[in-house]
Amino acid sequence: MIVVPRWLLLVLGALFSAYHVVLGVYSIDIPASPWPTIAALLLYSAATAASLWPSGQARMPDWLAAFDLAVSIVLPLLVTSQLDPRGDNGYATWYVAAVGTLMTIAAARRQLAVAWVGVIALAMQSVIWAGPLSLGALGVIGSIVWVAIAHMLTSALTTAARETRRYAQAEREAAAWQAAQDAHLFEGRMRLAQTNRIAAPMLRRIADRDGALSEAQRRECRMLEAAIRDEIRGRMLLTDVVRSEVQRARERGTVVTLLDEGGIDDLDEAARDRVLSRLAEAVSGSQADRIIARTAAEGSAVAVTVVGLREPDAESPAQDTDDLEVEFWLEIPRE
Repeated sequence: MIVVPRWLLLVLGALFSAYHVVLGVYSIDIPASPWPTIAALLLYSAATAASLWPSGQARMPDWLAAFDLAVSIVLPLLVTSQLDPRGDNGYATWYVAAVGTLMTIAAARRQLAVAWVGVIALAMQSVIWAGPLSLGALGVIGSIVWVAIAHMLTSALTTAARETRRYAQAEREAAAWQAAQDAHLFEGRMRLAQTNRIAAPMLRRIADRDGALSEAQRRECRMLEAAIRDEIRGRMLLTDVVRSEVQRARERGTVVTLLDEGGIDDLDEAARDRVLSRLAEAVSGSQADRIIARTAAEGSAVAVTVVGLREPDAESPAQDTDDLEVEFWLEIPRE
């Protein structure tokens, strides 16, 4: 694709607009009085310079569009007030192409309504001043065609830019989805390797003994099962320190449940280490019969909620968590 520099387009527009000014100056002796033509040339030069002045805004400001429209209406009135509609005015009708150029610039800068109003006003003034045949003789039809072409090009470029933004957004979303899938796959493989590392020795022992395990070995199997469950459901709640403290708590007879629901996935490493260190301290210092640690919802000021529950009667363990007494309730903040 060939990309035309913006400055080159501005220079070409300025040169084309200056050509109309040269024609107006060259034919200054044709009007009955040159002063209205001079005023028209000054207005046109000011409007063109303001419209072509480089700015970071692609769309022409409304105030400038209104000024250009006013100039496009006043220009024919000033010039034709000193011309004979039945005579050969030659280049003295420079204003027609000048208005077409000014309105084409307005259309290119996304002021389409203003551009069409400007050339329609030019056409109506020409018909009133010199009759319907003047639309072709003066070049009004050519000015209308310029605006129509600018309108089509502007609409096409706007649509292309919108589609480009949509495709770019779709590409970013697809890349994010692919990255998430790769991350999930990597995490799954990592969890599988971790589970295999934990469970493989015990599974080989069970196979070697043909399932005949002592009570201590059965208790060890239950501990391993809980550790594997932590790897699956605990996810980001697990560090070596947390694993160690949870293991010690279970050896004391505490039932520990870790539930990661994605609430701390967006924390950076330092913040996550701080939160999980506080979690490890809470598990280590508790004498509760059950400990439940759960990540809070995304957007919450709390990162992890930790609850310690105690059996009201050690002789008859509670069957429902509603029957347990709360030993402690801890909310670990995100910051």
